[in-house]
Amino acid sequence: MRFSKFSVLTLMAVSMSISTRAQSSQQEQQTMDQFIQGLMDKMTLEEKIGQLNLPATGEIITGEAQSSNIAASIQAGKVGGLLNLKGVDRIKELQKLAVEKSRLGIPLLFGMDVIHGYETVFPIPLAMSCSWDLKGIEQSAHIAATEASADGICWTFSPMVDICRDARWGRIAEGSGEDPYLGSRIAEAMVRGYQGDMKGNDQILACVKHFALYGAPDAGRDYNTVDMSRLRMYNEYFAPYKAAVEAGAASVMASFNTVDGIPATGNRWLMTEVLRNQWNFKGFVVTDYTGMAEMIAHGMGDLQQVSALALKAGIDMDMISDGFLGTLAQSVKEGKVTEADIDQACRRILEAKYKAGLFENPYKYCDSKRRATDIFTAAHREAARKLARESFVLLKNEKQTLPLKKSGKIALIGPLANTRANMPGTWSVAAVTSKYSTLLEGLQKAVAGKAQILYAKGSNLMYDAQLQKNACSFADETRDSRSDEEMLKEALEVANQADIIVAALGESSEMSGECSSRTQLEMPDAQRDLLKALLKTNKPIVLLNFAGRPTVLTWEQEHIPAILNVWFGGSETADAIADVIFGDYSPSGKLTTSFPRTVGQVPIHYNSFNTGRPLAEGSWFSKFKTSYIDCPNEPLYPFGYGLSYTSFSYSPVTLSSTTLDKQGSITASVTVKNTGKYDADEIVQLYIRDLVGSIVRPVKELKGFQRIHLKQGESQTVSFEITPEQLKFYNSNLEYVYEPGEFQVMIGPNSHDVKPVSFTLK
Repeated sequence: MRFSKFSVLTLMAVSMSISTRAQSSQQEQQTMDQFIQGLMDKMTLEEKIGQLNLPATGEIITGEAQSSNIAASIQAGKVGGLLNLKGVDRIKELQKLAVEKSRLGIPLLFGMDVIHGYETVFPIPLAMSCSWDLKGIEQSAHIAATEASADGICWTFSPMVDICRDARWGRIAEGSGEDPYLGSRIAEAMVRGYQGDMKGNDQILACVKHFALYGAPDAGRDYNTVDMSRLRMYNEYFAPYKAAVEAGAASVMASFNTVDGIPATGNRWLMTEVLRNQWNFKGFVVTDYTGMAEMIAHGMGDLQQVSALALKAGIDMDMISDGFLGTLAQSVKEGKVTEADIDQACRRILEAKYKAGLFENPYKYCDSKRRATDIFTAAHREAARKLARESFVLLKNEKQTLPLKKSGKIALIGPLANTRANMPGTWSVAAVTSKYSTLLEGLQKAVAGKAQILYAKGSNLMYDAQLQKNACSFADETRDSRSDEEMLKEALEVANQADIIVAALGESSEMSGECSSRTQLEMPDAQRDLLKALLKTNKPIVLLNFAGRPTVLTWEQEHIPAILNVWFGGSETADAIADVIFGDYSPSGKLTTSFPRTVGQVPIHYNSFNTGRPLAEGSWFSKFKTSYIDCPNEPLYPFGYGLSYTSFSYSPVTLSSTTLDKQGSITASVTVKNTGKYDADEIVQLYIRDLVGSIVRPVKELKGFQRIHLKQGESQTVSFEITPEQLKFYNSNLEYVYEPGEFQVMIGPNSHDVKPVSFTLK
């Protein structure tokens, strides 16, 4: 092969650039290593152990930091970071204690659960995933980092990337659904958004959680046992963690559950063999809240034993338990751990602080002026509103009930229609709900001067007062003192005056999230009775289904003409819902979790295995086939499903070749046309099936997607490149391989309605 002089010079320039970057990176590493080693040479054993300690501060008022309970520990070098302290002035006081009053002046990390925004709250992560908007999701993480860092926070316990196929588990709300491919792309986007290059004071350390398998507990009950084969771990659950690590995540959080019979916090195979040796993770690992001490209840020993177990496993920082701080010095004396074990963990914590720029400028995140300019800004709120719109999923729209006209009388009814506390959704620890609109206020603003909004609460969340208390542990949802009959009567009077009914019903925000597992996924009893009564008015009904998980909407699908799943859309929920239901924006969200017909179907997911006795597609029950007597196998709404105000047509799939070479690629294309009356977005989805393998392969797997915008009547050809790399999986020896053979490519608007074409991998 001949090269022109220009080509040779270009190659030389590229080579020199790569070499220069490599040398620069190597020099930066050497400089950091020398600094860290010099610092550690000065540290006592107790000070090294102190770096591994992550306590909570409790309530600290600005100006009282020096007299707080934590102050003495900071000055003694017994604290490496602090948990969930809000307020830049408070944080600056404590950082000043660490830097100016402790012997070595080592700065602290300040971490917080900034899960889906700070004071500008974005939709819950499950909802965000339904946007399939990677740029928007990355932007949400950057905005969260900008706001949190303006208030002194330099470390977030996010993203949560746990795969979940069981809607009973409450923390499904915090993840990205059931699919490893989509979950991996979102994990990468979130890490990029939070961290950037860590040079600016608006970039913070990310923490990938919960490692590992936390989303697959027995019976869908939080903190419960997880037990699965390693094949399933590697092929279905590990991918998003690995993607986040490869994206450069600074830290990882251990999960509460067991893995292969050993709690993750003490599991050396997980924390060292997989995370560090196989995936080459260079950051630090922190326990979850009291996760170390909880190994005592698991039956792994007393606090000293489990602390030693965790350190040996590869845990670097202890959140809350005081296990490292209280026992490691004694364990060194007794030979249960070595000082080298402690040095390794200490070094990782110090490296994180170095990379965050805290040694260069301990007050990097303590610019109090930023609080007034960088938090809850108009631009941030607009971004949150846009992503909320994109996250809503239109599940049904019979007779084009939606969008509504801004005219006449609209009845807004339901216990979620006039509440602020429930709009942001679970894990909104920095939210200032007094700043956020209720849905009632949002709709009134949207139709001001054009239509009349009539309101009635209609019911409490549920009949049982104790159950409602359980469901509102962190959201101030005051129970109405009126009788059920009084509230229903008022609602029917309001409904009968209106032209159409908008019912704001479903879960409260804390019916999902941590420790919010449910055995029943149907709409709560009082709200179901309210909806049935409203149906008898014979007025058109739009159901706004608030949820933090896939809920069972089988009855609603049969009886209610329009259903918009709005999840919990964050601080801008009210305006975003108004945008969609009045037609200023066509809904475009697509489900990232399968919605079951009944709780008896869970766990349920689209990328399942065939059995040796598969049921014919579209069938309900067939004796001696894999099926239920009383229910179809298929979900009510499949993965990837979501309607629009317009309609789209898909052409047959074409391939650039029906043969894929091991070193090459082929292109799969489809033409999508907007055949309806609204300009709208569509999410085009690519699935692949490996028809014959050395192990059983899923019936289909998501391998690509594109979000496109089409005007009325407009067409676009959407193409996907397919390479052998996309066809790889872990075989029975846990080798990551592709195998020659026959494959199907499927492209469509969801995982069910796809058009297949075949190719061969040579």
